[in-house]
Amino acid sequence: MPRRHAVVAGAGIGGLTAAIALHRRGWHVTVCERAPELPATGAGIGLAPNALRALDHIGADAAYAAGSAVPTTMGLRRSDGRWLTRAGTADMAARYGLPPIAVPRPAFTAALAAALPPEALRFGTTVTGVDDAADGATVRTEAGPALSADLVVAADGIHSPLRRAYFPAHPGLHYTGETAWRTMVDAADLRIPAMSETWGSGERFGVTPLSDGRFYLYATAVVPAGTRSADPRAELRRRFGSWHDPIPALLDRVDRLDPADLLCNDLYDLAAPLPRLHHGRIAWLGDAAHAMTPNLGQGGCQAIEDAVVLAHLLPAGDDGADGGGAGDGDGTDAVPAALAAYTAARRARTDAVRVRARRVGRLGAVRNPLAVAARDLAVRATPDGLALRGMDDLFNGFRLPG
Repeated sequence: MPRRHAVVAGAGIGGLTAAIALHRRGWHVTVCERAPELPATGAGIGLAPNALRALDHIGADAAYAAGSAVPTTMGLRRSDGRWLTRAGTADMAARYGLPPIAVPRPAFTAALAAALPPEALRFGTTVTGVDDAADGATVRTEAGPALSADLVVAADGIHSPLRRAYFPAHPGLHYTGETAWRTMVDAADLRIPAMSETWGSGERFGVTPLSDGRFYLYATAVVPAGTRSADPRAELRRRFGSWHDPIPALLDRVDRLDPADLLCNDLYDLAAPLPRLHHGRIAWLGDAAHAMTPNLGQGGCQAIEDAVVLAHLLPAGDDGADGGGAGDGDGTDAVPAALAAYTAARRARTDAVRVRARRVGRLGAVRNPLAVAARDLAVRATPDGLALRGMDDLFNGFRLPG
């Protein structure tokens, strides 16, 4: 029998992971990406133990091919440098089996893409619509003939046109009240072993060491949506230049950047969960399915989990047998049934993470001085071991349905 064909809309982390997982289950995969090529610049990404386990399940060593960095300490600080809470990564590795790693996002994306056959990737190809039918889907693009597919993976990002088309009554995105700046800087000479996030009054600054000697930096501030400074580098200096070391030294490096290398985005998440993560032969994953704030570092991690669970539930692509997925043995209804199982497996977990990330963001965005003092006291009063155990549901939460 002909191989089943999956069309993936979007070559982000979730889309590429789904393509790898499906390819390794025997599917013929076509990834349609509207950009002309993979990004060469960008920010970093943390891969938590749950995401690393998911990648290991599909035999993807892309995280390690992209390089890894394991800081000695992770935690929260005040703007004067005092630690509010921290944990050693050795303790995290002992509890969760492996520590989180941090990689440059462009290198990680490139490593994922390299795990696919070159002909699977179609850059400069925008998916404009999907006609979903019982006997198959038709994927329309801006240029070229329509593609026939047994499965469509909607990994088309936070502003997902496919989500809007199939869930027109959904309220869409919710502005969190914060804007974020993100970049990577060269600062190997600073020798900063800790991954830290510093909380101030309505402002935050994060520092993550990367494997190549660079640092992934991010900052947030409570501002109206659409607020932009004529010189974002000066804006960061104004807001964070008096904070604890090594933030001023890192801002010196930011001052040397091309302004185009400093990303600035308002932070949005999904206003409410989707009623389901599938429709017929279409499955949504990652930001398209459950856009969340970056406060837990789980956006990309949950997209990776989505992709691996989705491929696990689907039938094998290279024959007519069920292949361990849901559905009938002859494959007639196997894909729609598998996607219903995917919704059942992923919707509650991803929405719980989305809500938790929003709550953490609200804590970090507190501005009232009394509220800030109370927040910091509460965090400091929580034993470090208890704070670490509070991550169990995230880091140990990846499960493949039986």
